[in-house]
Amino acid sequence: MKIFSALQIRACDAYTIHATGITSRDLMERAAGKCVEWLMANFEKEALFVVLCGTGNNGGDGLVITRMLNRLGYGAKAFLLQFSEELSTDCKANLERLQNIDSSLVDILQPETFITDIPANIVIVDAILGTGLNRQAEGWIASFIGHINDRPNRKVSIDIPSGMPADNVPGEGAAIIKADDTLSFQFYKRAFLHPETGTYAGNVHILDIGLHETFISSTHSNYQTIDEADVRAIYKPRLPFSHKGTFGTALLIGGSYGMMGAISLATKAAGRAGAGKVRSLVPECGYSVIQTLVPEAMCGTKGEKYITRIADWENADAIGIGPGIGTKEETIKAFANFLEACKQPVVIDADGLNILAKQPELLHKIPAGSVLTPHPGEFERLFGKTANSMLRLEHARTQAMKFNITIVLKDRYTAVISSEGECRYNITGNAGLATAGSGDVLTGIITGLISQKYDPHSAAVLGVYLHGLAGESASQIHSEEAMVAGDVIDALGKAFQTIR
Repeated sequence: MKIFSALQIRACDAYTIHATGITSRDLMERAAGKCVEWLMANFEKEALFVVLCGTGNNGGDGLVITRMLNRLGYGAKAFLLQFSEELSTDCKANLERLQNIDSSLVDILQPETFITDIPANIVIVDAILGTGLNRQAEGWIASFIGHINDRPNRKVSIDIPSGMPADNVPGEGAAIIKADDTLSFQFYKRAFLHPETGTYAGNVHILDIGLHETFISSTHSNYQTIDEADVRAIYKPRLPFSHKGTFGTALLIGGSYGMMGAISLATKAAGRAGAGKVRSLVPECGYSVIQTLVPEAMCGTKGEKYITRIADWENADAIGIGPGIGTKEETIKAFANFLEACKQPVVIDADGLNILAKQPELLHKIPAGSVLTPHPGEFERLFGKTANSMLRLEHARTQAMKFNITIVLKDRYTAVISSEGECRYNITGNAGLATAGSGDVLTGIITGLISQKYDPHSAAVLGVYLHGLAGESASQIHSEEAMVAGDVIDALGKAFQTIR
């Protein structure tokens, strides 16, 4: 699903109105109707609603929602915050329409006025500020937002939480409604997918309001979410007359004394991801660990407690390197020699990234098409600090294009960034994946997919999606708190079954 900027969304609205011959008020009715359908599906008929409206089109949506809820027998009242003397045309028309039906259904709040007695059982619907916001909420509106956030009521934001910019991360302390649910029209907003702002959106629900498909399909965006259709287009079902050689050999390189768990997880995950054969290259101290924990894998050794030489990689169809490998001087030298000699794409994670951070001149030796999988801290060590996560992602786009690589920028919504600067946010997964070894499992999955002749970027896209699905399945069995990385590997089978 494409992610459009606020400007593109407005253009899409305008195109839809022009191409289909409807009015902007018709489109507002359609959007409000979808919100009411969601509210009806999620609240009992006895539910009571307070709808907070601004003076723009988001406020107009709220006024229409109030009218529709009352018509359907729900108890709903609107409060219009008059922070501007001028109401948008559609907001004004819907205010007058609601007043003509019953003037008691809407109160107009003058500046510095607050609602002080909203019982906790009432649902607050937030339609104060929309995607047209171009600066942080200030003064009375900021105070009003803070006042609403202090209330224990369940809060549902229409299109976007009031005070949240759609396309950037605001400064610290910005006043934003902290919603439990956000009903977003047609598209995700980028702000929903970044930690500084996404926490305010709560559970995001995308409502299809029938914006014109021609505009959507013909308008380019550098950002999109990874959805089921994308993944099914990438996924290659196994053919009946196949053998283990058909699905390639995945080689996982890593491990050091006391750090054999990481490479064991990566090795096991590569097999679960479908690699025909899996090999690992570890120091001698890890030989029995791999042979015991991953009996399906072949194992070679170089060095006693840490890897001192990287060899026998030429016949591998995919190579993942870094989990638990450490940063000893001899290991760094072996890693540098490996990058000098290797011409095929590799997956680099964990200490492989830390070695690159220690010797940034090696970045230019990374084979074209390789996949780097940093978490925010590793990315910062590699490429430097940024002021927020959205700027970090933009910096990652620059680096992916500069070095002709794919960057998997791990976060709650992991972003897969191509060498052309295209960004895909993954929306599968949950907080249970925030556990030691989870990233090593992802490295193994991506490496195992590449061995099956998925191109590296597609393997990254499919890999993060499967990793997230497996995390969701594992949490259903173990809970988000109790699940560990090995549970994600065990749930990969169900993830594959889901996309099949």
